[in-house]
Amino acid sequence: MKSQKILIATISLLVLVLLCAGLYLLPPVHSRLAWQLASLQTKIHYFLNPPDQVSFSPVQEELSLATESNTQISVIPPSATFAPTETPTPIISPTITQTPTAIPESVILSGVPHEYQSFNNCGPANLSMLLSYWDWEGDQRTTKAVLRPNEDDANVMPEEMLPFIEQQTELSALLRFGGDLDLIKRLIAAGFPVLIEIGHHPPNDWWMGHYVVVSGYDDARSVLITQDSLIMPDLPVAYMDLETRWWRDFNFVYLVAYPTERENELASILGADYDPIENFQRTLHKTEAELSDLKGRDLFFGYFNQAETLFRLGRIDEAAAVFDQAFAHYNTLEEKQRPWRVLWYRVDAYQTYFENERYQSVIDLARATLSMLNKRGLEESHYWRGMAFEALGEFDKARQDYEIALQLRPTYRDALESLYKLK
Repeated sequence: MKSQKILIATISLLVLVLLCAGLYLLPPVHSRLAWQLASLQTKIHYFLNPPDQVSFSPVQEELSLATESNTQISVIPPSATFAPTETPTPIISPTITQTPTAIPESVILSGVPHEYQSFNNCGPANLSMLLSYWDWEGDQRTTKAVLRPNEDDANVMPEEMLPFIEQQTELSALLRFGGDLDLIKRLIAAGFPVLIEIGHHPPNDWWMGHYVVVSGYDDARSVLITQDSLIMPDLPVAYMDLETRWWRDFNFVYLVAYPTERENELASILGADYDPIENFQRTLHKTEAELSDLKGRDLFFGYFNQAETLFRLGRIDEAAAVFDQAFAHYNTLEEKQRPWRVLWYRVDAYQTYFENERYQSVIDLARATLSMLNKRGLEESHYWRGMAFEALGEFDKARQDYEIALQLRPTYRDALESLYKLK
């Protein structure tokens, strides 16, 4: 009798487990619980491996005693702050006449549908909202299928969105840096919603990157109206908060999608910033002009922006030195203020050090960054670490990193070509 009761209890337990598993796999249930389960796993991982205690410490190879675990090596920051000393040849573009015109005190664009993002799907959700304004038919599942087919891919960058717009829709797109509030208002007044990437620091989490679509502004309240996929539709964001802090975290980047026939109109609004080289020059000037007024985490991002822009202007040695300065300053910040997710979103430091032939620095940065992840991955970190391993002759490690990068993003052409060359 006792063994019979045990058998019945065992079978009942198995049936209950199978029933729960079946319910969990139902799409409506899975979409709600998977987020909570992943969040719990991540919290446990961060509790056991505090990410804000990790240092970013790229060092010159000739001064390094680098080992497999040298994420705590100190670095002496350079004393020089670089200023523009050369003018690259600009890309030839149509003659642009910027005609300042008075704009209304308040404009709110209708037709930007709000979407709450699925788990970790901020980029695809915001891109979907931006495109839907222009009568594109799809939603964040459509954008995710191309941009983030692997659920473990932790981030989609604006540079990935640009080719999606140009290849998957009938629209054109423009990505620029160094934006400001006045430009956003002029774009909105002309009927162009703007996707921007900003910093976000929730009360019970660390700093992270976040996208919003700006669909309006109101001077009377000094706010932008944003479609926030994480918080709510029509979320007001104070002018002061945007300009003095959160937008700086991503070098004041902005993405505009538009019908091709309206390109001249858009170019007129942007003026000199329509030319990408001129835009980088102006962005560099803006960044360097504010450095002396910044401190704490804002100063880290100021250095980071300066280094990124120097890199994009082809001034590699200067960029590498300023990246050193940025990471050295990062290591002086209080742990709770450290934006340790920064290389999830902004990867120019990898390429800068690689082109500066500082391969161990690339490996150290990627290893520190990847150590902070739980199950999710960053294809760019794996790719650039693979490139550094390959440059050092460690081909098996390089091959492994390229393969992981392609698992996360099967359309990652650079990783595919690098892997092909090794085989």
